[in-house]
Amino acid sequence: MSDRGDFLAWVRSELHEAELALHNGDPGPRREIWSRNEPVSVLGAWRNAAGLDELDQLFTALGESFSDCISYDFELQAYDVAGDMAYTAGLEHISTSVDGEPRTFTLRATQIYRREDGQWKVAHRHADTVIPGA
Repeated sequence: MSDRGDFLAWVRSELHEAELALHNGDPGPRREIWSRNEPVSVLGAWRNAAGLDELDQLFTALGESFSDCISYDFELQAYDVAGDMAYTAGLEHISTSVDGEPRTFTLRATQIYRREDGQWKVAHRHADTVIPGA
């Protein structure tokens, strides 16, 4: 398989499973797919983080907030791999509970990845909420 094919398979398996777990209240799998090497950052739909300490705080808070995920679907719109760097851009369609209240929403999400020791790791995420009709 090609670098692009291997990366896409990882996005559709490990990345997808990590996001599903997070939206069910378990941030552990998301932490596993994120780089532990600086720089790392999130420009999030609800909260930002820069650096490993803030990232860990963010993932803990999200895990405490999310539960009972009904569905998580990543509608990939673009991706590419260039050496040990890659990116994805797409729409995340999510139905989960946020602080105990059922919610359905869509996020525009762009992520940047680094290959570290032969494994893909997320280094940056930017996401914002899609407002219907806007």
